[in-house]
Amino acid sequence: MIIGNDNTIREFTSFNIGSPGGGGITRVGDRNWLMAYVHLAHDCIVGNDTIMANNSQLAGHVIVGDWVILGGFTVVHQFVRIGAHAMTAMCSLLFADLPPYVMAQGQPANARSMNFEGLRRRGFSAERISAVKAMHKALYRDDLTLENAQVEIKNLSEKYPEAAQDVRDMLTFLEQTNPQRGIVR
Repeated sequence: MIIGNDNTIREFTSFNIGSPGGGGITRVGDRNWLMAYVHLAHDCIVGNDTIMANNSQLAGHVIVGDWVILGGFTVVHQFVRIGAHAMTAMCSLLFADLPPYVMAQGQPANARSMNFEGLRRRGFSAERISAVKAMHKALYRDDLTLENAQVEIKNLSEKYPEAAQDVRDMLTFLEQTNPQRGIVR
């Protein structure tokens, strides 16, 4: 179990150590806020600057990116990945990967929007937010297959050069998605 610096860990949380067959390490980054009754199962990796509200529960081998916000009573299935700047509403149930920047809600969770307000608060420029909106449109509004959406997203780095890293982050996340698990749609 490795816990980084400047974390706020509230009462009745439970963290399991890594397992020999799963990498052997459960890791929590820096500057996270883990509220009451949060549970991290074995071999979870939590990035930096995340907020996990009361009773958020991660099954084994879950990976949580930086700046993620999990609403209260969010439950995450084993081996699910949550991309940077993603957010869940209260009582969400994640069975599939949640791409970066996406806001999800429901049981099972569905994509509702992108985390635009969170991005503004973190200093994303108007151009970067426009690129995130365009990625959302390709993934969720244009009725494209995941493969075709990736092609559309790849082309966005030319239109929004300031957001080239955001586009790369999204494409990398999507390329690493297990086809059997898929993404929250």
